[in-house]
Amino acid sequence: MAEVVALRDAVAELVADGDTVALEGFTHLIPHAAGHELIRQERRDLTLVRMTPDVVYDQLIGMGCARKLVFSWGGNPGVGSLHRFRDAVEHGWPRPLELEEHSHAGMAAAYVAGASNLPFGVLRGYSGTDLEAHTSVARVECPFTGERLAAVRAIRPDVGIVHAQQADRAGNVQLWGITGVQKEAVLAADRSIVTVEEVVDELVPRPGSVLLPTWAVTAVAQARGGAHPSYAAGYSERDNGFYLRWDAISRDRDRFAGWMRRHVLETSGADGYLQSLEEVA
Repeated sequence: MAEVVALRDAVAELVADGDTVALEGFTHLIPHAAGHELIRQERRDLTLVRMTPDVVYDQLIGMGCARKLVFSWGGNPGVGSLHRFRDAVEHGWPRPLELEEHSHAGMAAAYVAGASNLPFGVLRGYSGTDLEAHTSVARVECPFTGERLAAVRAIRPDVGIVHAQQADRAGNVQLWGITGVQKEAVLAADRSIVTVEEVVDELVPRPGSVLLPTWAVTAVAQARGGAHPSYAAGYSERDNGFYLRWDAISRDRDRFAGWMRRHVLETSGADGYLQSLEEVA
């Protein structure tokens, strides 16, 4: 059953150095506030998992939190490269980064397998490219047709972290809008943290929403604005200008470090982070 706690307490209790951590959310509901708390608490040697690592993973990598990245596509969406990611891969700064790259379909199959308590996922994929030679993929034969299929090891994170719009006081979570593999990331994980825009007395069902029952969630933490610079449908808008600014901020190591110190390390929680951005706007 989920507990409603402060985000800093959830991270302190549930995330340890060396853990495999998946922060998921597609286009919106990206759990930036939780990523910032991992940075503040100086978590190290993490294996970070994400289908589309973007700015929050650029920040985690640049602050030395990551040992390995398991992913499919990485970039600053609509802008270009992740410069802290590139620096870690090309120059080992601030530390070398091991990579395990998959296709989107391969990552999705691996998450579904983990959520289903299966050892691997199966798909038609990876054929006709050289990706299979550079990642962790095996071939299995269908016992019914004899077809050779790609198999990917199940993703079973130590901690799954997502952002959502609402939770009730019992720890049931509801999210809506564009969704990715948030449900699968939570169900596949040993422990989970869900940050939310607000905690309400009662969840009102919404068409197309995803519900995470309290028994599937370890901790819920309110973090209003916790998806910034991405957005939470019904609560906030995407900060397109931030993604453009991040390209320049992240290109230079010293400028990046100064920005992270001012807006993450010297702030407390999502409220403090957002206020710090307003002060320099």
